Amino acid sequence: MAVGKRVALVTGGAAGIGLAIARRLARAGYDIAIADSDTAGAERAAQELRGDGRQASAIACDVGDRAAAFRMVEMAAHALGDVDLLVNNAGIARLGPLASFPEADWRELFRVNVDGVFFCCQAVLPRMQARQQGNIVNIASWNGKLGAPNFGAYSATKAAVISLTQALSREVASHGIRVNAICPGIVAGTPMRAQVERLGEAFGLPPSSERAKAIPLGRLARAEDIANAVAFLASDEAAYMTGQAINVTGGLFGFRMSS
Repeated sequence: MAVGKRVALVTGGAAGIGLAIARRLARAGYDIAIADSDTAGAERAAQELRGDGRQASAIACDVGDRAAAFRMVEMAAHALGDVDLLVNNAGIARLGPLASFPEADWRELFRVNVDGVFFCCQAVLPRMQARQQGNIVNIASWNGKLGAPNFGAYSATKAAVISLTQALSREVASHGIRVNAICPGIVAGTPMRAQVERLGEAFGLPPSSERAKAIPLGRLARAEDIANAVAFLASDEAAYMTGQAINVTGGLFGFRMSS
């Protein structure tokens, strides 16, 4: 790679938080590999970034498939160069009480949200370790720290991502690799938020407009709020930060679902 060139791989980058992250990192000077199971959406996002003057590549990938995750990293390196920054953003949501939560949904949540992070980390680490540098940012959730009724299975996956982040950061620090997590709060305007609103209504959960009243800063998060936090962790200004799980919640931590 040319001196100064940086490559970021963003999973789940076709829409929502992932697309906001890709745009923000492009503005920071990264060339971007956008990986998503939505092939057409990934290509649209890559075309947008190329139109803004960045190199960008679209990669179809199911992150919960280990072989696919390794192919994704190879394709990104072939198209743009070795990955300097991996952002594990791809994830799904399923809601429901734990006592009757379907096994298939439980396993799919862990396959995508936890296995996907694990496999993608495994795929990028050999090249990062060989170069003695690299950066990984995992998108977890505030639900991974507190849990809530009907979010139990999802919360369990995000708690696993936080623990994985903390353990991996200690394993790879001697190789010059940093690993951190972002824990978003309630993020408006994303496909996942729309899905959670629909699912939550079936369980009598309050809409986001009602939940926003409990947020000290007085509004829901925007995808750009999460993207800005990722850009900070990717920057040299965060060079002494690793193993962290940073809340981006507007001050919200606890919330009574019945309120």
